[in-house]
Amino acid sequence: MSKLTHIDDQGRARMVDVSGKPETAREAVATGFVRMSPETLALAVSGTGRKGDVRAVAEIAGVMAAKQTSNLIPLCHPLALSKVVVEVEAGEGGLAVTARVKTTGPTGVEMEALTAVSVACLTIYDMLKAAEKGMVIEAVRLIEKTGGKSGDWTGD
Repeated sequence: MSKLTHIDDQGRARMVDVSGKPETAREAVATGFVRMSPETLALAVSGTGRKGDVRAVAEIAGVMAAKQTSNLIPLCHPLALSKVVVEVEAGEGGLAVTARVKTTGPTGVEMEALTAVSVACLTIYDMLKAAEKGMVIEAVRLIEKTGGKSGDWTGD
């Protein structure tokens, strides 16, 4: 079993020391989905909701969230992100969210991609909750990461 890197030998939470790690190109992709009724989906896609263009606002919220990850997740390192792309697309039964985050540095950007997706999904919910309070945010997950000591990983 792998040792948890954020726990020291005394069981205390700690920020991992990455000062000795080489800077490498790193990328992570995460996805999520907001399940909703066909009527709410039609409203979201039309861009005519009372709060504005749901997809555009959620995409911007996701980008902003990725840049704030270290302020939200206690042991995350602040990173200089070189690229953040968040896309919201209509899918069967709701809106699919994908975030792709890149950096060159000593640690990965998985948490930034997951944070971008999570906040984009929450923004979608917020913008559409007047139409449907029963929407479900689901399947937020990392699907790919590249770079670093552990190498590349792709989910199934």
